[in-house]
Amino acid sequence: MSRFVTLFHAPNSRSAGVRILIEELQAEHELHVLDLPRQQQREPAYLAVNPMGKVPALLHDDVLVTEQAAIYQYLAELYPERGLVPPVGDPLRGAFLRWMVFYGSCFEPAMTDRALKREEGAPSWSPYGSFDSVVQLVQQQLANGRPWWLGERLTVADFLWGHALADMLAFQMMPATPAVEAYAVRLRSRPAAQRALALDAELAARQAGGS
Repeated sequence: MSRFVTLFHAPNSRSAGVRILIEELQAEHELHVLDLPRQQQREPAYLAVNPMGKVPALLHDDVLVTEQAAIYQYLAELYPERGLVPPVGDPLRGAFLRWMVFYGSCFEPAMTDRALKREEGAPSWSPYGSFDSVVQLVQQQLANGRPWWLGERLTVADFLWGHALADMLAFQMMPATPAVEAYAVRLRSRPAAQRALALDAELAARQAGGS
């Protein structure tokens, strides 16, 4: 089976973390680049790919994958020899699935509500309980002194969470603690992350210049 994928991508967006993962895996790929300031993600051609008008999206043969956690896991599972996804039966599997889902179902909604200054709803209606409870849980996960999200072992969860937390710290959405800051730096310091971020900076500059 071919492992060649197409990543629908834009610099300075959520898909930047997927590009870091692609560099880490040295995955066979091509980029389909969208210019977000020019609203290319809202054009019919891309809405036919992802009706939400969001990046990233991943195409593998005839399989289309959207939603960040699904894309990270799907891509990492194309390269099982890299060991970034705990397999069924692995003691880390449950925690891995928990935190991959928690990202999209709790963390992002909490950050978005806070960014838009929305009032928190009643806990019984909220998908995440409260902003403070989400932040506290993330901080607790990283306060144990272990290098990676699930402990000593690097997994694809680190590429999802490490990139997201670096962005949230930059936007001052996530309260900074030494452990959270060190974790974000640890992921962004990997050679694959440095390559991907440099490539994205060049891409963003070309888009800003209109080329």
